[in-house]
Amino acid sequence: MAATIIDGKQLAKTIKEEIRQEVERIKLQGGKTPHLGAVLIGDDPASQSYIRSKVRSCEQCGFASTLIQKPSIITEYQLLSIIKELNDDDDIDGFIVQLPLPEHIDEEKVTLAIDPKKDVDGFHPVNFGRMALGLPSYLPATPNGILEMLKRYKIETSGKHCVVVGRSNIVGKPMSILLANKSYPGNCTVTLTHSRTQDLAAETRRADIIIAAIGIPNFITADMVKEGATIIDVGINRVDDVTAKRGYRLKGDVDFENVQSKAGFITPVPGGVGPMTVASLLINTLRASKKEVYD
Repeated sequence: MAATIIDGKQLAKTIKEEIRQEVERIKLQGGKTPHLGAVLIGDDPASQSYIRSKVRSCEQCGFASTLIQKPSIITEYQLLSIIKELNDDDDIDGFIVQLPLPEHIDEEKVTLAIDPKKDVDGFHPVNFGRMALGLPSYLPATPNGILEMLKRYKIETSGKHCVVVGRSNIVGKPMSILLANKSYPGNCTVTLTHSRTQDLAAETRRADIIIAAIGIPNFITADMVKEGATIIDVGINRVDDVTAKRGYRLKGDVDFENVQSKAGFITPVPGGVGPMTVASLLINTLRASKKEVYD
């Protein structure tokens, strides 16, 4: 039997409508309009596409948005000055600096310069530490989007074995912490795997839930998955394809065509985790405007 497709696109649409209605109520009561800032450096097509999607989503939800675009020749000092201005702007509730940045700019220095109270991407060590301790924090957007998927599709996680493939600070590590938390979705036994894991296939075959975030197209194959497992594919890989309109297709880290016949639930690429990442950013911005995490 084919797997149930977890439709991230439709789910994100539902969440954005819920946010829009809440923002409308806030405005009717004379409250503040949530305001998201975004900084885009250079002209990377993927980054431009992501930013456009985020700005468009702000409009759909009734948020205010500010987009600051600068050429890739900007100095690190100039970018840090922009971040300071955004930190000091009381009207902006949260902001993001779109990654990747040009090579001459230190991404870690930029992340550390963002005020944790406005870090709606959830990347700052203060937010990461608060998340790890189970304190109120801005959760990283992609892991939070995955939690929403599991919750809204009522996928059981308690006592389940979850294997996370990939140990990035943005997805793998926070995902492993969140799914081990004493909450729902959570209470999983989590195995965090990576490029040095021996016999990775043996680990994934034991998994009730696989979170694939390794950045290699079609890496998780049908023989690495047990019957009925839940498969969350975080990968967005450009694969050359002359038959495609743009000359490439987006492929996930999972061999979707062959894995879906074995899985219980599975996310597609595109249309799975991606839209939920944007929805999570909006959730964090709304929380920032309501001062739910930091007074």
